[in-house]
Amino acid sequence: MRRDIFQAIADPTRRGIIALIALQSMTPNAIAENFNTTRQAVSKHLRILTECELVKPEHQGREIYYSLEIDKMKEIDKWLDQYRKIWETRFNQLDQVLSTIKIKKQKK
Repeated sequence: MRRDIFQAIADPTRRGIIALIALQSMTPNAIAENFNTTRQAVSKHLRILTECELVKPEHQGREIYYSLEIDKMKEIDKWLDQYRKIWETRFNQLDQVLSTIKIKKQKK
């Protein structure tokens, strides 16, 4: 079953895993050391992140290292960008209102 990337990042543990492997590739055991959870739970989160193509497993000898798929993260950023533009517009409008109020107060 292919999962949605937004379903994957909805979980705080998965967001934490993404933050960890954004810095360097890590094994499941190394990732699990950073969380108060079992290795099996981390493996489940990694499976979901892999299904969503947010992380990529790479075999190196007997170990599997997980790394972040930057292109998929860009997909999330692209979706957020539409809202970022709305927020920026509203903040600019708020700045204009506050400037107007400040000028009126100075004239009094």
